[in-house]
Amino acid sequence: MPSASSALRLARAVVFATVCGAVSAAGHALAGGGLVPFEVYLAGVLAALGLAYLIDGRERGPAAVLTATVSTQMVLHQLFDRLAPASAPSMAHGHAAAAPTAGMALVHLTAAALTAWWLHRGERALWLVIHLYGAPPPLIPLPVAAPIEVAAPGPAPAAFTVPAYAGRSVPGAITRRGPPAGPGHAG
Repeated sequence: MPSASSALRLARAVVFATVCGAVSAAGHALAGGGLVPFEVYLAGVLAALGLAYLIDGRERGPAAVLTATVSTQMVLHQLFDRLAPASAPSMAHGHAAAAPTAGMALVHLTAAALTAWWLHRGERALWLVIHLYGAPPPLIPLPVAAPIEVAAPGPAPAAFTVPAYAGRSVPGAITRRGPPAGPGHAG
């Protein structure tokens, strides 16, 4: 697999970290963990960005992308759980414990699976474009024509003579030019 430039690595890592962070924060809030403050969200995205940049040097398969998103979701859950102030309903359900509850784990794993699928599809499309851009243009064979032999000029053609009946109608001739003749008009 070809290696990616640092600008491409950074762009891919930014997309990965932003998607994982946004999905994780939204899922965390929807599953009862409370809203994640912007500073905590930014810290999570920057942590995911750093890790993604370190492992992001070549094209990854679906298993590697899924492993990375599940790991990132679990790390982000821990970060959001410990640094974000928990809401009262989540404290009552025992969410402040270090291990995620079954509902929270299900939300993070579902988010990881969906983002892994989406990110892997984007990864495949990106690498396809890179491969196509870097590939030499296809060679299209041009049809080769045999050389045409030009004959030497022969005798000049005979002059065209106009027949004597030109301009007159010939009885019984069928004329196909113009609109059809109306009733009473013969040929």
